[in-house]
Amino acid sequence: MPFFDVSKYQKEGEESSAASVNGIRIFYATYGRGKTKVLLIIGLAGTHDSWGPQIKGLTGTETPNDVESLIVDENLNDPDEIEVCSFDNRGMGRSSVPTNKSEYTTTVMAKDALALLDHLGWRKAQICGHSMGAMIACKLAAMAPDRISSLALLNVTGGGFECLPKIDRKMISLGIRFLRARTPEQRAAVDLDTHYTKEYLDEYVGSNTRRKDLYQEYVKAISSTGMQSNCGFEGQINSCWTHKMRSKEINAIRSSGFLISVIHGRHDIIAQIRHARRLAKKLQPAARMIELHGAHLVSHERPEEVNGALMELIKATKSKMNPHEWSNMPSNGFGQQARGRLMSSRRRDQGQDCFPCIQFCHFEKAKKNSKAKKNLKA
Repeated sequence: MPFFDVSKYQKEGEESSAASVNGIRIFYATYGRGKTKVLLIIGLAGTHDSWGPQIKGLTGTETPNDVESLIVDENLNDPDEIEVCSFDNRGMGRSSVPTNKSEYTTTVMAKDALALLDHLGWRKAQICGHSMGAMIACKLAAMAPDRISSLALLNVTGGGFECLPKIDRKMISLGIRFLRARTPEQRAAVDLDTHYTKEYLDEYVGSNTRRKDLYQEYVKAISSTGMQSNCGFEGQINSCWTHKMRSKEINAIRSSGFLISVIHGRHDIIAQIRHARRLAKKLQPAARMIELHGAHLVSHERPEEVNGALMELIKATKSKMNPHEWSNMPSNGFGQQARGRLMSSRRRDQGQDCFPCIQFCHFEKAKKNSKAKKNLKA
């Protein structure tokens, strides 16, 4: 399976410290063949195959390309066909796990993604990120707007305090369960309650509820990749907590001219939807706000609607739609609620690797760090 060394693609004179790239190897996989390129950036504690429903929906296959053989495919330059790449962020899966927390920032990880585009030989790509991956996608779009065809941000926030959920009894209970999880079984149980709506989990598929089927799939997935290392988890937490899009970066994205979709589950208890709406407003005039009935893993709970939104973004980009025509947001208010299109009611039942409840690690750290404690109170 393919890896690449990030250091081989570091630009001369780049500000990143040598330590942040030296020895870093990123695992990736590509799917499908076609002229349209899509780079998928996963969120905290997720792996490349967490994008299963989107990979299948965009390319029609879940089987990775045999990149080592580099067989020439007749669809390679077909403008109507899509090639997708997904990868394991540093700190998770088969990619390198730096031990220094400072080697994990959304800027550093965006440079990993940019190096991957260079490695693949992709001049431009449609960029899609989920949660922490959407934060990374924003940094990538700001640092290399000429490499971006379009930008899709799923369940995104602005990082820092926006990573904190609305604190209530249920959320505190989930946080405690997450911190205490030491086995794949314990982790799977809490992940289901943070990733999906209760309504979705309680639905019957055949003789079993989705919760029962997904629980088995989550346990299997977590067991196959192993629990995320402390270094990887704390590092990726650091990248979320320190993430911030400055005005200069927002303006770089806004002025670039590519279309943007901000897609969010209305019932996301991890990334509050009001933060996504605020970001969509800042990204005017090119952003479309799409709110779907789902939770944090809306890409799995509503795969057909999400895939449909991604395909619509790709088609609008190809047709060179005017950003003002693309946006569904009034100029003097937050994004209007974009109804999910009426599509087949079939939903994929596959659960992939983890997007844990990242915020509560800060509660634990606050006990040992008075400064963090003051920030949480603020």
